[in-house]
Amino acid sequence: MKSPLFVRQLIAEEREALQAGLRSKDAVVLRRCQIRLASADKQKPSAIAQNLKCARQTMRNVIPDFEQRGLACLERGSNVPVSGEPVLNAEKRELLRAILHQSPRHFGKDSSVWTLKRWAEVCPEQGLSETTLSAPTILDASVRLGVSWKRAKRWIVSPDPAYELKKAP
Repeated sequence: MKSPLFVRQLIAEEREALQAGLRSKDAVVLRRCQIRLASADKQKPSAIAQNLKCARQTMRNVIPDFEQRGLACLERGSNVPVSGEPVLNAEKRELLRAILHQSPRHFGKDSSVWTLKRWAEVCPEQGLSETTLSAPTILDASVRLGVSWKRAKRWIVSPDPAYELKKAP
C-alpha cells in the first residue's frame, strides 16, 4: 500500500501566505490554501477530499504542484491551451475535404454514408493523424473548412449504373 501524500513541512512565511489565502475572494486560491494547510497538518488526501467535497485526484494534482512551484502554485493559471494549433492544420483539412467527397466504401467501410465516427476512423488510415481522432476534432475541422459533414450524404454517388434512376422520385 502506498504511503499517504503530504506536503513538506511548511516554513513560517509559507504558512502565513497560505493562511492569508484563506481570506481570498478567488475560490481557486482559497481551495488550494485549504488543501495545503490540511496536508501540512498531516490529514490524509482522502479525508481532505471528503471534508472539502472535491475529488481525490485534486489532491494528487495540488500537493505535488506545491512541492514543485512553492507559493507560485496558488496563482490561477491560464485556461488557454499551451498550443492553440488545431490538430488538423490547413493542409490536412484540405485532404480531409477530398476524403469527404469520396464514398466511405473506397476506404473499406461497409456503408456509403459518412458519419463523424467513420470520417475519424479514416484519418489515421490516410496518414492524417497518428491516432483515431474524436468526433469533436473532426467537427472542428469541418467547421474550419466551412463544410457541413451532414451534406456529405448528398455528395456521394453509387457505383451502380442505375443509381440516378433509383434516386429519382
